Amino acid sequence: MLAKLFGSTLVGMESHRITVEVDVTNGIPGFEMVGLPDAALKESRIRVKSAIKNSLYEWPRTKVHINLAPADVRKEGPSFDLPIALGILQAMGQLKPQREGRCIAAGELSLDGELRAITGALSIALGARDCGVDYLLVPCGNAAVRRSWSRRPNGAAPC
Repeated sequence: MLAKLFGSTLVGMESHRITVEVDVTNGIPGFEMVGLPDAALKESRIRVKSAIKNSLYEWPRTKVHINLAPADVRKEGPSFDLPIALGILQAMGQLKPQREGRCIAAGELSLDGELRAITGALSIALGARDCGVDYLLVPCGNAAVRRSWSRRPNGAAPC
Protein backbone atom coordinates (compact mmCIF):
# COMPACT_ATOMS: atom_id res chain seq x y z
CA MET A 1 0.00 0.00 0.00
CA LEU A 2 1.21 3.52 -0.76
CA ALA A 3 1.23 6.63 1.44
CA LYS A 4 2.27 10.13 0.39
CA LEU A 5 3.28 12.90 2.80
CA PHE A 6 5.44 15.98 2.72
CA GLY A 7 8.63 16.86 4.55
CA SER A 8 11.09 19.67 4.12
CA THR A 9 14.81 20.07 3.63
CA LEU A 10 17.01 23.12 3.93
CA VAL A 11 19.37 24.27 1.21
CA GLY A 12 21.25 27.03 2.95
CA MET A 13 18.54 28.99 4.76
CA GLU A 14 15.88 28.15 2.18
CA SER A 15 13.28 25.45 2.75
CA HIS A 16 12.25 23.06 -0.03
CA ARG A 17 9.13 20.92 0.21
CA ILE A 18 9.92 17.24 -0.33
CA THR A 19 7.41 14.56 -1.22
CA VAL A 20 7.83 11.48 0.98
CA GLU A 21 6.35 8.41 -0.69
CA VAL A 22 6.16 5.21 1.33
CA ASP A 23 5.33 1.86 -0.22
CA VAL A 24 4.89 -1.20 1.98
CA THR A 25 4.81 -4.16 -0.36
CA ASN A 26 5.10 -7.95 -0.25
CA GLY A 27 8.59 -9.36 -0.39
CA ILE A 28 11.57 -10.18 1.75
CA PRO A 29 11.57 -7.77 4.72
CA GLY A 30 13.80 -4.79 4.10
CA PHE A 31 14.04 -1.01 4.09
CA GLU A 32 15.22 0.94 1.09
CA MET A 33 15.42 4.72 0.70
CA VAL A 34 16.10 6.62 -2.53
CA GLY A 35 16.27 10.30 -3.46
CA LEU A 36 19.74 11.54 -2.39
CA PRO A 37 19.55 10.97 1.38
CA ASP A 38 22.64 11.90 3.42
CA ALA A 39 24.18 9.65 6.10
CA ALA A 40 21.99 11.01 8.94
CA LEU A 41 18.89 10.38 6.87
CA LYS A 42 19.99 6.84 6.01
CA GLU A 43 20.31 6.22 9.75
CA SER A 44 16.66 7.19 10.22
CA ARG A 45 15.79 3.57 9.43
CA ILE A 46 17.04 2.58 12.88
CA ARG A 47 15.31 5.48 14.70
CA VAL A 48 12.01 5.02 12.87
CA LYS A 49 11.89 1.24 13.36
CA SER A 50 12.62 1.48 17.10
CA ALA A 51 10.24 4.41 17.59
CA ILE A 52 7.36 2.61 15.86
CA LYS A 53 7.91 -0.63 17.82
CA ASN A 54 8.40 1.16 21.15
CA SER A 55 5.23 3.19 20.55
CA LEU A 56 3.32 -0.11 20.41
CA TYR A 57 2.67 -0.03 16.67
CA GLU A 58 3.55 -2.90 14.38
CA TRP A 59 6.64 -2.74 12.20
CA PRO A 60 5.98 -4.14 8.70
CA ARG A 61 7.17 -7.68 8.06
CA THR A 62 7.44 -6.85 4.38
CA LYS A 63 9.52 -4.64 2.14
CA VAL A 64 9.46 -0.86 2.78
CA HIS A 65 10.43 1.52 -0.01
CA ILE A 66 10.87 5.25 0.68
CA ASN A 67 11.16 7.74 -2.17
CA LEU A 68 12.15 11.34 -1.43
CA ALA A 69 11.29 13.57 -4.38
CA PRO A 70 12.56 15.52 -6.19
CA ALA A 71 15.50 13.16 -6.53
CA ASP A 72 17.98 15.86 -7.55
CA VAL A 73 17.77 17.81 -4.24
CA ARG A 74 20.08 16.61 -1.45
CA LYS A 75 18.13 15.67 1.71
CA GLU A 76 19.93 16.18 5.01
CA GLY A 77 19.41 15.61 8.70
CA PRO A 78 17.02 13.68 10.91
CA SER A 79 13.94 15.86 10.31
CA PHE A 80 12.52 13.25 7.92
CA ASP A 81 12.05 10.71 10.75
CA LEU A 82 8.52 11.95 11.48
CA PRO A 83 7.12 11.93 7.91
CA ILE A 84 8.73 8.54 7.23
CA ALA A 85 7.22 7.02 10.39
CA LEU A 86 3.80 8.54 9.68
CA GLY A 87 3.99 7.27 6.10
CA ILE A 88 4.80 3.73 7.19
CA LEU A 89 1.92 3.72 9.68
CA GLN A 90 -0.46 5.11 7.04
CA ALA A 91 0.68 2.63 4.38
CA MET A 92 0.05 -0.23 6.81
CA GLY A 93 -3.40 1.09 7.75
CA GLN A 94 -2.41 1.65 11.41
CA LEU A 95 -2.88 5.41 11.16
CA LYS A 96 -5.41 7.44 9.22
CA PRO A 97 -4.81 11.12 8.44
CA GLN A 98 -6.94 13.23 10.80
CA ARG A 99 -7.01 16.35 8.65
CA GLU A 100 -7.59 16.80 4.99
CA GLY A 101 -5.33 19.12 3.08
CA ARG A 102 -1.65 19.51 2.57
CA CYS A 103 0.62 19.06 5.56
CA ILE A 104 4.38 19.19 6.11
CA ALA A 105 5.80 17.10 8.94
CA ALA A 106 9.33 17.53 10.32
CA GLY A 107 10.85 16.00 13.43
CA GLU A 108 13.54 13.72 14.77
CA LEU A 109 12.43 10.58 16.59
CA SER A 110 14.15 9.10 19.60
CA LEU A 111 14.27 5.33 19.93
CA ASP A 112 11.37 5.39 22.40
CA GLY A 113 9.16 7.39 20.01
CA GLU A 114 9.55 10.88 21.48
CA LEU A 115 9.94 13.80 19.12
CA ARG A 116 13.09 15.89 19.40
CA ALA A 117 13.40 19.49 18.29
CA ILE A 118 15.04 20.08 14.93
CA THR A 119 17.19 22.86 13.54
CA GLY A 120 15.73 25.06 10.83
CA ALA A 121 12.11 24.86 11.99
CA LEU A 122 11.54 28.57 11.36
CA SER A 123 12.79 28.28 7.78
CA ILE A 124 10.61 25.20 7.31
CA ALA A 125 7.59 27.11 8.65
CA LEU A 126 8.24 30.06 6.36
CA GLY A 127 8.65 27.73 3.38
CA ALA A 128 5.43 25.92 4.29
CA ARG A 129 3.57 29.22 4.42
CA ASP A 130 4.98 30.29 1.06
CA CYS A 131 3.84 27.11 -0.71
CA GLY A 132 0.32 27.24 0.75
CA VAL A 133 0.50 24.32 3.17
CA ASP A 134 -2.53 23.95 5.45
CA TYR A 135 -0.77 22.31 8.44
CA LEU A 136 2.74 22.07 9.83
CA LEU A 137 3.68 19.31 12.30
CA VAL A 138 6.85 19.99 14.30
CA PRO A 139 8.04 18.86 17.75
CA CYS A 140 6.87 20.82 20.79
CA GLY A 141 10.48 21.82 21.40
CA ASN A 142 10.34 23.95 18.27
CA ALA A 143 7.27 25.79 19.55
CA ALA A 144 9.08 27.12 22.67
CA VAL A 145 9.75 30.50 21.05
CA ARG A 146 6.07 30.99 20.30
CA ARG A 147 5.13 30.06 23.86
CA SER A 148 7.58 32.62 25.24
CA TRP A 149 6.00 35.32 23.07
CA SER A 150 2.54 34.57 24.45
CA ARG A 151 3.76 35.00 28.03
CA ARG A 152 4.85 38.58 27.50
CA PRO A 153 2.50 41.43 28.48
CA ASN A 154 0.25 42.67 25.69
CA GLY A 155 1.54 39.90 23.39
CA ALA A 156 4.79 41.80 22.74
CA ALA A 157 7.48 39.79 20.96
CA PRO A 158 10.90 39.45 22.59
CA CYS A 159 13.73 41.65 21.28
